[in-house]
Amino acid sequence: MNELIIEAKIENIDKVLSFVSEHLDDCSFGIQNQIEIAVDELFSNIARYAYNPTTGGGAAVRVAVNEAVTIEFEDSGVEYNPLLKEDPDVTLSDDERGIGGLGIFMVKNMMDSVEYRREGHKNILTIKKNLGS
Repeated sequence: MNELIIEAKIENIDKVLSFVSEHLDDCSFGIQNQIEIAVDELFSNIARYAYNPTTGGGAAVRVAVNEAVTIEFEDSGVEYNPLLKEDPDVTLSDDERGIGGLGIFMVKNMMDSVEYRREGHKNILTIKKNLGS
């Protein structure tokens, strides 16, 4: 896997997106777009919520491409499994639904696989998009 280690700050999203995009040359525009939306959402969540805003912390982003694109996000922030959050009721209006949860819902629906695990003091979230889908 190719790896980028970067400070988990919102202003680094463009660097993360560029790093991931470098490895998507053989992907269709539609797949690239879905992956970029997912990467933006997941890295943004790490940057906003994983660490204390005054101390911050780092993140690793790993990319592998074969019959699927696999992207792994790792941080040492607060333990959090976003897959345990209940999916929002998208039949409700924005006001009725409330804030939060829509981004990870979109990621789960765009990717073929989304997995979370905790190893020691690290959150590891892995997304996979099959190139044929």
